[in-house]
Amino acid sequence: MAETPAQDWTAKVTEIAERAVVREGMELWSVECLGAGKSRIVRIFIDKPGGVTHGDCELISEQVGAMLDVEDAVPGRSYHLEVSSPGVERKLRHEGDFRRFAGERARVSLREAVNGQRRFEGRIAGLDEDGSIVLETGASASIRFRMEDLEKANLKFDW
Repeated sequence: MAETPAQDWTAKVTEIAERAVVREGMELWSVECLGAGKSRIVRIFIDKPGGVTHGDCELISEQVGAMLDVEDAVPGRSYHLEVSSPGVERKLRHEGDFRRFAGERARVSLREAVNGQRRFEGRIAGLDEDGSIVLETGASASIRFRMEDLEKANLKFDW
């Protein structure tokens, strides 16, 4: 396979991973395709209710690896495949993530300051009627922001 722009082969890898993950009753959390030449890394993050096991990762790795090779999806055919869970402090990427994890603690960074502050920690209250995400930052305090205002967000696990 000739060298192609990263987005071209990332889209193909994502489509292949989605097929395998859905077939096994899991959710494709995200795909990262990094590097070039012989230093390519394909990272696939999977999830399912109750959590992902080592066996789940092994199963998806075997299936996706075989399909990537058969479909010649990675330029140069030289890559390192990693399959794992997104982890307990996973990134929150979509409004649906904020709905799904309502009641959980999160750490967010906004693009613009709200009340002189860009970084907040609190409990996700969900989305309000206008689609803004609500983060309860204290007993009687909260902030509201939209996805486009978000620079970064992660669940915050209480260790």
